[in-house]
Amino acid sequence: MRELPDDDSWTIERRRAIGARVRAARTAQNLTQERLHLACRIDRVTLQRIEAGEDALITTLLRIAWVLDMPLADLVRETEPRPATTGDVDRPGR
Repeated sequence: MRELPDDDSWTIERRRAIGARVRAARTAQNLTQERLHLACRIDRVTLQRIEAGEDALITTLLRIAWVLDMPLADLVRETEPRPATTGDVDRPGR
């Protein structure tokens, strides 16, 4: 088991990355925020906040992925290495 880093800066970076992927997928499909939030049945401010990197409910991300016809995993995938913590130890197979 790993310990969490002392601060949450790594979560902020990942939320921003998710927001950027939502925005990129939306614009690639020539969708406005207006059209996407209506299709997802979410508030426009919610979509704006997600694209800005704020917290999102999993249900909301599932709706967005569904409407954009993409796997949820593509929205939330990690592209950066995980932050190191003091509890990390080298283990065989890691």
